[in-house]
Amino acid sequence: MVGLGTWSLTTAALTLLLLPRSLEECGHISLSTPIVHLGDAITASCTISQNCSRLSPGSQIVWKLGTELQPGGRQQSLPDGTQESTITLPHLNDPWVLLSCYLRWGNSLQILDQAKLQAGYPPATPHNLSCIMNLTTDTLTCQWEPGPDTHLSTNFTLKSFKSRGNCQVQEEAIPDCVPKDGQSYCTIPRKHLQLYQSMGIWVQAKNALGTSVSPRLCLDPMDVVKLEPPTLWALDPSPEVIPPQPGCLQLRWESWKSSLYIDQKCELRHQPQLGGAGWTLVGPLPSKTPRHELCGLLPSTVYTLQMRCIRWPLPGHWSDWSPSLQLTSAQRAPNVRLDTWWWQKKLDPRTVDVQLFWKPMPLEEDNMHIQGYLVSWRPSGQAGAVLPLCNTTELNCTFHLPSEVQEVALVAYNAAGTSQPAPVVFSRSGPPLGGLHTMAQDPHNLWVGWDPPSLQPQGYLIEWSPGPPSPRGSHKTWKTEHNGSIAGTLLHENIRPFQLYEITVTPMYQDTMGPPQHIYAYSQETAPSHAPELHLKHIDRTWAQLEWVPQAPELGKSPLTHYTIFWTNAQHQSFSAILNTSSHDFVLPDLEPASLYHVHLMASSQAGATNSTSLTLMTLAPGESKLHIILSMFGLLLLLICLCGAARLCCRPSRKNPLWPSVPDPAHSSLGSWVPTITAEEVFQLPSLWDPSMPPITKITVLEEEEKKPGPWESNDSSGTCGLPTLVQAYVLQGDPRVSSIQPQSQSGISDQVLYGQVLGSPTSPGQGHYIRCDSTQPLLGDLTPSPKSYENLWFQTSPLKAAEPLVPNQEDDCVFGPLLDFPLLQGLQVHGVEGLGGF
Repeated sequence: MVGLGTWSLTTAALTLLLLPRSLEECGHISLSTPIVHLGDAITASCTISQNCSRLSPGSQIVWKLGTELQPGGRQQSLPDGTQESTITLPHLNDPWVLLSCYLRWGNSLQILDQAKLQAGYPPATPHNLSCIMNLTTDTLTCQWEPGPDTHLSTNFTLKSFKSRGNCQVQEEAIPDCVPKDGQSYCTIPRKHLQLYQSMGIWVQAKNALGTSVSPRLCLDPMDVVKLEPPTLWALDPSPEVIPPQPGCLQLRWESWKSSLYIDQKCELRHQPQLGGAGWTLVGPLPSKTPRHELCGLLPSTVYTLQMRCIRWPLPGHWSDWSPSLQLTSAQRAPNVRLDTWWWQKKLDPRTVDVQLFWKPMPLEEDNMHIQGYLVSWRPSGQAGAVLPLCNTTELNCTFHLPSEVQEVALVAYNAAGTSQPAPVVFSRSGPPLGGLHTMAQDPHNLWVGWDPPSLQPQGYLIEWSPGPPSPRGSHKTWKTEHNGSIAGTLLHENIRPFQLYEITVTPMYQDTMGPPQHIYAYSQETAPSHAPELHLKHIDRTWAQLEWVPQAPELGKSPLTHYTIFWTNAQHQSFSAILNTSSHDFVLPDLEPASLYHVHLMASSQAGATNSTSLTLMTLAPGESKLHIILSMFGLLLLLICLCGAARLCCRPSRKNPLWPSVPDPAHSSLGSWVPTITAEEVFQLPSLWDPSMPPITKITVLEEEEKKPGPWESNDSSGTCGLPTLVQAYVLQGDPRVSSIQPQSQSGISDQVLYGQVLGSPTSPGQGHYIRCDSTQPLLGDLTPSPKSYENLWFQTSPLKAAEPLVPNQEDDCVFGPLLDFPLLQGLQVHGVEGLGGF
């Protein structure tokens, strides 16, 4: 409403500025009362002065309350020529609102005047008036509650006067105390006070609708004094002070200086630093003896202490609680029961290694403070001697004992003393349990049950640790059940989900223990640790076959229930299929050709699911598969044709010129098997085949004599000549092959001229033979086929057109030809059987 009123005033001011000069100060609003009780009626009138007489008599006056038009205005003309409109608002429900008077000017409204209306309540009677005398500042502060809001500006005033007795007679007025805006308290300074004398005090509230006063107080300022809180201290130890008993603590305090000479009493409250503990009040405590011993507390416990004081026996106010003080109560000797457990290992026939475990179980509801534990034993034959084995702050100890020692003692101690000794007997002679079984209650609890032994024990010791069995004593949790009639217990300490545990139960008897029994159990089974890995087996344009190897069952894992295979294309469209656990392959259907897909497999069980690694594959493009098939078939057909052709060439018996000669295997034969043997005396003498003085001879023909020749390898004399084998028909190219290869070609245009040489003479005739060169153009071979190619080894074959003429060995010929250095396919072979030839 305040914002609305501000907007209306601004609008009205702007409207007045825009009005014609003749309308200035033309209208005026009169109210019956500017402030009314909220909900009451109010009457207002708007008068148009004579300055506006030139306006038409029919001009209409309109009312607005806030922004809303208000009907019911009664307009009349007065005898002096003024126009007046009166309106009555039956209920004013807004604490603050603007009432506006308008003149209808054509089709618009022109504002004439505005008035602010206020509504509220008379002030409520202030109540709960109280005053406190502060000795530190020597001031009297009074406070009150003002009551509900009146919606009007209300002024409060603290009024007081000096008086005697019951404040019936006012003796001296005290200046009024006016609080600051929004405050409901006020302070009277010391100069206006008179201690130990009565004062009358009240509060007056006043606003536009009325005045109210609070009930009057009659008090002595010292009767409402509020002391400052004391300061707490721990009592320092001294020879004169007896140390506190267990469960007690000692403290002292100091009062504020301004209240040292005022009789007072105090209260003390304490609270242990334990969760959920409340305050305990102790008092009253005499202030003349500023020390106190507080007992009945938990030993070795930290307590928070606070204290407050009040003037006593005269009236006054309690001080605030003092700042907190933390003290620890005195210790007491540990009052605990020590549950024990042990393992034994025999080191040698005379020594035993013992690992002892224990747990302190408090026998009272107190904060047990233990500084350490002591294990000792008494040697036999030494009365009163106690030998310590270990002194530790841990809950286990390892020591060596003679094999005959069957008992040790365990105690807990602190500065106040030791607990009752707990005997530990190393003996296992009781009957065993009848059976052991477990059941998983939930992921964090395991129930272990057993069949009681034949003799009821005093209790049971249960221990458990993660399995497979861990080293003895490591990561073990154990507890003792002292009720021998129970047949099971719930394990909830250090139980985690999906974990295998080894549980051991041992019966405990009076002076011995039974043999332990073991069992393995899972707190809860878990999902498989990993899924099988996918492999691509076959792929085509619209399908792909995948396979995987099922995983072996895992210990502690739930068995698989099904597989789910997912594949996603490049457009992030996902597809899936559910398979049973017996499946090990799957065909992805309806794939797009030449498309990329991401595939993964999910293995699921009742405990959860696990995904495999992702496999990315690309389908074949259209026509790619047929092209592969066509190329494969063409390659097979070509290979088959080649094999058939090779077989026909090799196996045809009518071929005159096979691709290769029938030559014995050089690795398993010798030249002597198909060349006549040469005696040891015969030595081949071969002149230089590359003698440049000799003319090039392309062919040498040996002419035989008709007479009968001697034996094939018969020597004539010791002239140093040698003979060639009869069966050898040789063509020796004399001269440098490289030179002959670059000889200029013949210009005849028919064929290249080939020179031949003819040897004249007899192998048996003495002397040197003669040869004649011949200008012949015949090919080197005797057949009609063209000259052999570079890869055809045919020059050593006989002519198929005529029978080979036997060559008669001649010494000269042998000397000319020499050994078969240029014989094809035999160069570099080791020839056996012809000793004269040596190896070539």
